[in-house]
Amino acid sequence: RGNGDRRGAEAARRSAERGSQRSRAEPAAEVFAAHLLRPLARCLAGDAAERCRELALQLLRHGLSHGDRPAEALPVLLPALAQRLCPLRGCEPCEELRLGLLQLLSLLLRRCGASMAPYLSEVTHILQTTLLDDYAEVRRESCRCAVACAEAMPEHFHMQSESLIKPLMQTISHQHYRVRVDVIQATGAVIQFGNGKSMDDVLSHLAQRFFDEIPKVRQAVTTVIGEWLLHLRDRYSYFYKLIPLLLSGFTDEIPENTELAWSYWEKTGLQWEKENEDDLKDKIDFSVAPSHYPKGVTRPGLGCRELVSRNLSKILPGLCHDITDWVESTRIKASQLLYTLLLHAEDHITQHMELLLRTLYRACMDEESEVVRNCVKAAELIGTFVNPKVSLRLITSAFEKTPVPSYVMILTAVIRGSPKEILKPHLTDLGNALSKAEICRRSEEVFYKEQLLCCVQALIEVCQEDCKEISLQLTKVLVTVMAIPCSQHLKEKVEETMCSLAEVQQLDGFLYLYKQHIIQLMEWVSVSHNCWTCYSPELLQLDVIATHSGPVIGEALHDFILILKTCLQPNKDPQMRLKLFTLLSQLLQKANETVNSQGQFLSYLETVIKDMLAPNLQWHAGRTAAAIRTTAVSCLWALIHCEMLSPKEILEVEGMLMPQMIASLDEDSKMARLMACRIVDVFFKVCGRQFDSDKLIKTYPEVLKRLDDASPDVRLAAAHTLTNCFKCLKDNDMKSLMQNNIRFLYQELLVHLDDQDQNIQNAVLEALKEGSILYPEMLVREIEVVVHKHRTPVYCNQLLHHIQSPKESVL
Repeated sequence: RGNGDRRGAEAARRSAERGSQRSRAEPAAEVFAAHLLRPLARCLAGDAAERCRELALQLLRHGLSHGDRPAEALPVLLPALAQRLCPLRGCEPCEELRLGLLQLLSLLLRRCGASMAPYLSEVTHILQTTLLDDYAEVRRESCRCAVACAEAMPEHFHMQSESLIKPLMQTISHQHYRVRVDVIQATGAVIQFGNGKSMDDVLSHLAQRFFDEIPKVRQAVTTVIGEWLLHLRDRYSYFYKLIPLLLSGFTDEIPENTELAWSYWEKTGLQWEKENEDDLKDKIDFSVAPSHYPKGVTRPGLGCRELVSRNLSKILPGLCHDITDWVESTRIKASQLLYTLLLHAEDHITQHMELLLRTLYRACMDEESEVVRNCVKAAELIGTFVNPKVSLRLITSAFEKTPVPSYVMILTAVIRGSPKEILKPHLTDLGNALSKAEICRRSEEVFYKEQLLCCVQALIEVCQEDCKEISLQLTKVLVTVMAIPCSQHLKEKVEETMCSLAEVQQLDGFLYLYKQHIIQLMEWVSVSHNCWTCYSPELLQLDVIATHSGPVIGEALHDFILILKTCLQPNKDPQMRLKLFTLLSQLLQKANETVNSQGQFLSYLETVIKDMLAPNLQWHAGRTAAAIRTTAVSCLWALIHCEMLSPKEILEVEGMLMPQMIASLDEDSKMARLMACRIVDVFFKVCGRQFDSDKLIKTYPEVLKRLDDASPDVRLAAAHTLTNCFKCLKDNDMKSLMQNNIRFLYQELLVHLDDQDQNIQNAVLEALKEGSILYPEMLVREIEVVVHKHRTPVYCNQLLHHIQSPKESVL
């Protein structure tokens, strides 16, 4: 009981002290209001001494913060504040005092509240001036005053709110980010409590702040837009303007800003869903989640989806304009927003397809890769949510009219976004469209071909084994892509895609893919082969099919030979014939792995010799004709050198082409002369014993001339050929008939034994050694005649030693 009495006494003492303080404060407040307020206000408004104005300001702030009736000071203080803060009445020159005056105004707004209503015009006039002050802290305090003014007089503020918009928008791009943050917050309050007519004046400025480098500025914009969507009185009228701004915050680089935007958006969707519950009753009760949805993406709530769907028609035109803006950052932000909007709109995208596709076609050609990437993601959502019957029809019809890379890019994205089972009924149409000549052969541009390849890859990835029904069409596209001259990297990617196409059909590799379609492919390229030129794309496609299919080309040899026979006639385009001879020569180098893989090439040997090679080996004037003869000779050499022909078949070739080979020994082309020498060498080696003397007499002088050739390779080949020529004369009757010719050969070869090239000297020595078996005494006599004339008589001595040595003679 004693402790309780003490506690009660202490409480009574404290209560008495508080009462005493109040009783002392009340007279002080009355004294301030009655005797000090007006003198201090006059001092604040007109005293010339800055220190006096500063002390007056401090006393006024102290007195108003402790007084019970601050509203009674308004008639005295507001004119003084207006006088010191408005330039037309003599603005306060000191920055710190201007800041203090605004803090005093802010104190009055907080303490007086609605009592400030009669002075609203004076307050707004002051703020109009101070919002543009040179001192950044004055601008910040002005923004806080604007917020306090709006909150203090919500019922009256709308009458003057418009007057603050212009100075706020002039300050929103201030160099200090704290000023920008305060301006954005002040703008939010001015619009929230003011006149909605000013919304259009501020939105463009707020939208620009989403590009601000400072995260806090972007956060402030997100907060203001989110609050408007939740609490603005006329928010339904401005949904289509505010929604894009808030959704732009989803792609902010700072996670906290992104989370803030998502938080406001979810709250907005839930609030709208609750406010419109009756209209959404069926969708709430019978909502079914889509069977196919982008992986790793959370589906927005019903309210959010409905808000976007109902406002999409108003948002899209402006957004599509921004996505092609000249400012790079605007295009990036617009492309990011497009993806977000389409994710919310889902199947409501369908009614906006034409506008969307036009925009995406153009945006996918953007130089900025991020814009292209975002647009491709948006196009994938079209594949996810829009019926392929609609989307593919629109894309392919536009694509067939004007095939450009961006059209293929969008088609590829739509295919990637589409579910396999929904895409299956449209595969045939897609395959036929892609394999059309006007599409797959439209351009040799590498970028276009890369997009075609990506489209085929997308079809294979999505449809898997279902691609079997369009395997031929896809193979045609891949052959066309590979036919265009491009980098090795792209060709490797085409081959990988062919392997993937074979794999989904359970084939062992791309060669089996060719095996499956080789007949159809040859028919496809040969449709117009009668009128081919060197510029015909079919010529390049034939090259790919023939060289890339390996042994499979042997299964379509009849069609291949028929094409060659037609296109290698002398009246056809010379450049085309050059390309085809080069192709045939390349194949013949590995004949058993290509054209003769089925062992059927020899049945077409006569056609190849008579109808292809012989007509093109005939002499015609001009460099082009000479180049064709050179390629034809090279092709014949490849045929003979591949060891596919038997001696009997080589004899047949010799009988048909020996005159042309003799003529080719005198060609201007070094390659033609070299190949001709080698071919005649093979003729001598394989079937020279069957030559009569007339043929030998016609042939060897032409070969002998080549020892004077400017090319050391040709001289070396000619020496080897003459070695085999001597081997053809071992028969006694033939030797007797050609005794004088043999003497002539000895004489000429001894001259060339002095060649500057040591390799040729050795080859001529070997030829003379081979020829010494025929008439050794004759050769000795010829050597003795010329040995003293040689610069290097050592070779003559070696030859004499060879003739005189019985052992070596036998060898």
